[in-house]
Amino acid sequence: MGIDSESDIEANLQIGPTDKGMVRIYVEANGVEIPMDFAPDDAEEIAEEIVAAAGRARAMQGGRS
Repeated sequence: MGIDSESDIEANLQIGPTDKGMVRIYVEANGVEIPMDFAPDDAEEIAEEIVAAAGRARAMQGGRS
């Protein structure tokens, strides 16, 4: 499975600040927990990439929301 393939895996995603001033992206699926901490600047870059990918996905749908 690649990044361009859809998946039937369900996961829980949580995003929030840590007590150390980092941004945590926490993913849990099938009993596996993956906490990923990022500096605020890196988190903003990730957010920009998500927004850009959403725009490309929307364009592939012909502009449907």
